[in-house]
Amino acid sequence: MPGVATDNRTLCAAFQRTASTHPDAVALRTPDDSVSITWSQYADRVRKVAAGLAGLGVRRGDTVALMLTNRPEFHVADTGVLHTGATPFSIYNTLAVDQIAYLFGNAGNKVVITEQQFLEKLRLANTDGQVEHFVVVDGPAEGAMTLEELEASGDPSYDFDAAWQAVEASDVLTLIYTSGTTGPPKGVELTHANLMAEMDALEGYFPLSHEDKLVSYLPDAHIANRWGAHYNNLRYGIQITTVADPKQLVPTLPSVRPTFFGAVPAVWYKVKAGIEAALAAEPDEKKRKIAGWAIATGTKVAWLRSEQKPVPLALRLQHGIADRLVLSKLREKMGLDRVRVAATGASAIAPDALAFMLGIGIPVLEVWGMSETSAVVTMNPPDGIRIGTVGKVVPGGSEISLADDGELLVRGPLVMRGYRNDPERTAEAIDSDGWMHTGDIATIDDDGYVKIVDRKKELIINAAGKNMSPQNIEGAVKVACPLVLSVVAIGDDRPYVTALLTLDPDACAAYGAKVGLADSSPAVLAQDETVKALIQAGIDQANEKLARVEQIKKFALLPSPWEPGGDELTPTMKLKRKPIAEKYAAEIDSLYA
Repeated sequence: MPGVATDNRTLCAAFQRTASTHPDAVALRTPDDSVSITWSQYADRVRKVAAGLAGLGVRRGDTVALMLTNRPEFHVADTGVLHTGATPFSIYNTLAVDQIAYLFGNAGNKVVITEQQFLEKLRLANTDGQVEHFVVVDGPAEGAMTLEELEASGDPSYDFDAAWQAVEASDVLTLIYTSGTTGPPKGVELTHANLMAEMDALEGYFPLSHEDKLVSYLPDAHIANRWGAHYNNLRYGIQITTVADPKQLVPTLPSVRPTFFGAVPAVWYKVKAGIEAALAAEPDEKKRKIAGWAIATGTKVAWLRSEQKPVPLALRLQHGIADRLVLSKLREKMGLDRVRVAATGASAIAPDALAFMLGIGIPVLEVWGMSETSAVVTMNPPDGIRIGTVGKVVPGGSEISLADDGELLVRGPLVMRGYRNDPERTAEAIDSDGWMHTGDIATIDDDGYVKIVDRKKELIINAAGKNMSPQNIEGAVKVACPLVLSVVAIGDDRPYVTALLTLDPDACAAYGAKVGLADSSPAVLAQDETVKALIQAGIDQANEKLARVEQIKKFALLPSPWEPGGDELTPTMKLKRKPIAEKYAAEIDSLYA
């Protein structure tokens, strides 16, 4: 676009440059092409959305909430907000009403852009009437504007160019709400400069252009999707295909054939399980054996490369045959044959699963980062993948270091501005020298590769990469289950949350007396079906107060209460989470069987 200064380091300027360079290329689409938006159409709609929002009183520095599934309208709305100079932020679609109300209070937004299915929940969360306008993207709804009405309502005299050109690199680009270990979620303030630095840092690893394609299916409330799908789209023009229902991801891939693909470990596990199930179901024994041999060959090569060992000539030749006969066809069938780079992050991936994916020829790079660090801080270089590590610090001025206790520290242009309206927790996270204290315990080898070995802060990160506060879950259970003494929520790198519970001897005695039991010890009541039903009812009640991802799917009642100072509790009754996970590994595994 003429007049867009190349030194304007904002996502608004990046979008304007991209839209003017490839006006007729498709920017956003749905898998069936029922919605397909070119860059010139995208730019035109962004102008209209910005003018419409300005008409509702949205100004530079304000916030606008979005609660949407993955759909083209998310990109149109979010980018429209950006061009007013305001800060758009996304809300997880699974959050409970009370949690949404807290976000509204912290962000201070007066406008929400959403879908009909979420409207009632959002209205219930608007307890003090702070939100003045609801905009619905999927048709008319009582008491709300449609997106079309918003786009048609703008003042023709609104100076759109002046508004977006006034945006500065230091302005807040978005808020990412992340679970705290205690207390309410924290609003991570990320600036335009933060995300431009993130994209600068990764350009050397995998340069992107308008010829690249990506499927957007992870929540836009997660930094991974905002960076991977949304901001890369604005800056580089990569084509985005949106998948509203994540269950439709696998069927969608073959028609899109993305060149860039990011996933949390849970998705990679699903892909691996799908391949293995398909091979097991192959009726032709010869084909089954050849496929098994090909995957084993590829996996062997992946491990050797990871360990920096030479691949013997015979194995190289076998690998070439395996790829031609089997592996290339597998990638094509999955729709991942054009992937130039793939990433896994948000929680640790099992080394064997990563070796399997590398073995079938998908270049999956394990990465590490946080909302507070604009997404990726360390990454395995494509030509130097080391399985079991999260790679090396990305270029571009970011630094990593280890504190005396092994905590990984990060400093530089990727570190957030701070937590919104929370100077105290900001000061706890970022010290006076600018080091972000990540809460992850790590090692850094002589070649600069980082291995995450533990988490200092108590936080559950499930297999889908969602952060949860265990105390939040445990507190809800304790409130709803008066018979329970101790509760520990389990879910790290797991597909869902479970819990181990112990019973309170005093509460058990009172219950036994009430219902006339001869023996009301915890050991006996832990086996009692009526008691189990009471606990289940309490957990159902607790789950109503929790986001869907936090809800407890299964629990185990343990026969003996935990004593302060014992294996499970500190003298001050704090949970010893790691020893509990080790001691009760069998019980925990049975909950996921």
